[in-house]
Amino acid sequence: MTAYGSFASVYDALMHPPYDEWAVYVQALWRRFGASVPRLVLDLACGTGNMTARFAKQGYDMIGVDLAADMLAVASAKNPEILYLCQDMRAFELYGTVDAACCLCDGMNYLADYEELVQVLCLIKNYLNPGGVFVFDMNTEHYFAEVLGGNVFAEANDTAAYIWENDYDPDTRTNEYAVTFFAKEANGLFRRFEEIHAETAFTEAEVRHAVEAAGLVFCAVYADASCELPRADTERVHYIVRKG
Repeated sequence: MTAYGSFASVYDALMHPPYDEWAVYVQALWRRFGASVPRLVLDLACGTGNMTARFAKQGYDMIGVDLAADMLAVASAKNPEILYLCQDMRAFELYGTVDAACCLCDGMNYLADYEELVQVLCLIKNYLNPGGVFVFDMNTEHYFAEVLGGNVFAEANDTAAYIWENDYDPDTRTNEYAVTFFAKEANGLFRRFEEIHAETAFTEAEVRHAVEAAGLVFCAVYADASCELPRADTERVHYIVRKG
């Protein structure tokens, strides 16, 4: 069972983040904290390319990076003009620098520990132009412990369904997702498959230290898609960092 393998075939049918809202929000952050209006943008852990495509429609030249080849196949089929690279975010390589970057839909939570967080941020610094801004979101420990932890969720529609079980370990601050999917095939029958995912909760202090260790500038942290400071019950935060 691997993360984002067969899941790619049903991801867009079952997952419905507020992509349009995020696209407006992230662009505003790039403009607010950046040295200039970005032209070339990296979408890290881009998945099926939903955010990548929205930014491309706004006129940005986009590069999408993701570890899951199946997810990138879906993204490329939707937008073949975008450059997609199948790479691990912990060791990605670009052909040159970019003006801005993002990593949304809790892609950074898939990093296992502080060292991996620093590793990714160092790569971001390497590939950002001076004054470039990196915006990324993270699920909070509150979300893992109080909303997901120990709970089971389910959803179904005409083409797909899932059962999503959660197991949160407060000692490691890791939430393990065990997800069973059912995808409708061309013959009308449903195929069953399973995947295991794990996400890590990072504290704001850890992120700040990692940003400093990578040589980037910490600009701000906001509660989800706002310009307000996070609260104890905030479920998702957005971090904004800049290359000096």
